[in-house]
Amino acid sequence: MFADISFPISSFQVFSYEIPPSLINDIHVGSIVNAPFSTRNIQGIVVDKYEEKKYVGNIKEIDSLVDGRPVIDKSLWKLTKWMSSYYNTPIGLTAKTVLPSKLITTYTPPSKNFVQLTDKSLSYDIKGSAQKKIYEYLQHHNEPLPVSDLKNLTPSALSACKALQTKGAVKLIKKPVVPNPYNLLMLNRDRKIILTNDQQKAIKQINNSLKKDKFDPFLLHGVTGSGKTEVFIESVKNAIKFGKSAIVLLPEISITPQIAGRFKSVFGDKVAVWHSKLTQSSRGWIWKKICEGDYKIIVGARSAIFSPLKNLGLIIVDEEQENAFKQSAPDPKYHAREVALMRGKINDCAVILSSATPSIESYYNYKNKKLKYLELPKRFGSAKLPKIHLIDMIEESKKTEEFGVIFSRFLLEKIDDRLKKNEQIILLHNRRGFAPVLRCNDCGDIILCPHCKLSLTYHKTDKKMKCHFCNHNENPKDKCFKCDSTNIQLGGTGTQKIESELKNIFHKASIGRLDLDSAPTASKITKTLEKFSNKEIDILIGTQMIAKGLDFSNATLVGITNADTGLFLPDFRSGEKTFQLIYQAAGRAGRGEKKGEVVIQSYNSENQIIQHASNLDLRTYYEQCLIEREELNYPPFSWLVRIEIKGKDREKVLKTINKLRAKLFNPPKGIEILGPAPCYRERLKDYYRMQIVIKSNKATDKSGLVLKELYKKATNDINFSNSLKLNIDVNPVSLL
Repeated sequence: MFADISFPISSFQVFSYEIPPSLINDIHVGSIVNAPFSTRNIQGIVVDKYEEKKYVGNIKEIDSLVDGRPVIDKSLWKLTKWMSSYYNTPIGLTAKTVLPSKLITTYTPPSKNFVQLTDKSLSYDIKGSAQKKIYEYLQHHNEPLPVSDLKNLTPSALSACKALQTKGAVKLIKKPVVPNPYNLLMLNRDRKIILTNDQQKAIKQINNSLKKDKFDPFLLHGVTGSGKTEVFIESVKNAIKFGKSAIVLLPEISITPQIAGRFKSVFGDKVAVWHSKLTQSSRGWIWKKICEGDYKIIVGARSAIFSPLKNLGLIIVDEEQENAFKQSAPDPKYHAREVALMRGKINDCAVILSSATPSIESYYNYKNKKLKYLELPKRFGSAKLPKIHLIDMIEESKKTEEFGVIFSRFLLEKIDDRLKKNEQIILLHNRRGFAPVLRCNDCGDIILCPHCKLSLTYHKTDKKMKCHFCNHNENPKDKCFKCDSTNIQLGGTGTQKIESELKNIFHKASIGRLDLDSAPTASKITKTLEKFSNKEIDILIGTQMIAKGLDFSNATLVGITNADTGLFLPDFRSGEKTFQLIYQAAGRAGRGEKKGEVVIQSYNSENQIIQHASNLDLRTYYEQCLIEREELNYPPFSWLVRIEIKGKDREKVLKTINKLRAKLFNPPKGIEILGPAPCYRERLKDYYRMQIVIKSNKATDKSGLVLKELYKKATNDINFSNSLKLNIDVNPVSLL
């Protein structure tokens, strides 16, 4: 018997080995083995097993079996091969992405004592205050609870539980406990929901698909607050009822504790949370339990799409328009939405792409009947869409004769009104730090990062100038480096400045901030959101982290302090992203019974994108955007491939990229070559960056062939190393 093995190396091929007689019955597709490669033994994964030798000559023998339990099945390997081809990445590196790093499936986590009530009618027989406290507490909980959680009732919780078990009132259970970085998920008890007609129609269509065992891609398009999460939960319930499993992808699970917590509340131990911050041993344990069929639902970020679930029936991609679903490094630079659709096709299962502001690609695919359309046009329950006010900050400055103000008078009045009513406010300002620029008023010179040549941002909390790309930091200068002038001044506004200004205006208000500086970890993010949920915070300030995934019924006012941020970036998606951010942020207001309002401040109030976003007019903007994209032959009307060369020697980078461009001389019909040109941020982390963009009309679709030929020539002719790197991005989400 023979086997093909894939190794985590930069190779586009698998390698054949002979299986020793003692391991023939133990080695299967998906097994991890040790095999000789070059001068040493390394771990690889078996991807095929066959009886007849494929090649002439000597074939080495597999050394040993690392784990007899297959960690990947044929359908997942088929997906791996597709990713390797589609994203032009060596099969070994692709397999390394699909499998958890240093997978250890032999790990067994420590066990913990849990207690569960078994008989509610024994209260007359319960003696002792400790036993009574625990027994009464358990009356209100159906799920097993950790005994350690009962120590706040009595220090001798375990002894009391053992005594109760002797009386038949409870049972003690030993359960493995896997460390979970999301133990602060905002859990809610499963509540009785009366579904709307639109929700029921959507669930019925998804349910019909689940019955048929076939690939069915849906676009679930619902306005903010329309109850998309309830559709997810009911659809997953149906999948479980049919004996199927489900994957739920969230763009960044660390900032969506409500949704992940909701799934845990409804499905309990059937749910595993998957994220890169889990320890290696925990990841190995969860992966093993998934392979054994113990988990039926995986909720996680983009890498959760590779979970080896048995009988996969449903994949949900929530907020499918988010760039966080795209992996920027390492290779393959896959997009979880694309991979989800392909996995759905391979596994014959339903795929739901969901959003209040779908990507232009998904909207186009629905219009062209590639996606089945499910719509939730109204907010859930009695909630209504918020009233929106667009404030022209140029006119505001003329009226008040105050220039460069952060808040309009109208916004301040609205904040004051909400505080008096004990209602809460969310303020979006998509720029962190205190001030993004330190400028000399005499010569105009700006303090730049020495490694990126981008302006340093002043952070007031630790009094440092910081680069948000390479993390370089230094003390602020007291005079200009160029002309020695002491007339230097901070310019611009970040979230720290917003917080500082509001504290000066509203002294009694409790103000919280949510950005990468104030909450760098998942637990700190969750704690801030819990405080806001418990009404311990009156005003929550944040970057785009607060624009999605939040549902607070008492938040009745949303302020967007500068709606123009990102609007004029030289990228074909800048308008789309600006529209989506404003629309999503506006959707945080008035999600309960209280009416909501949104105040949008802009210095470009006549801009059509700002106008459409302030009117929540998605269809008009999207139709207009499609016309512009078609005229310029940008996605969704074309495929893009971005080729970037970066290195520390600018001249060498320029010479190399010109050499690559020469190889693309006279491209086939339907192929357009843009560049070479410097990247928008030409220098990052001491590397100079230049790019070529290949545009392929979808009618001809030859970019893949051109790319493969280019890659082959490039790797043969050019010596890439740490000082000169080639990056290829298929379907990039940005050209910046």
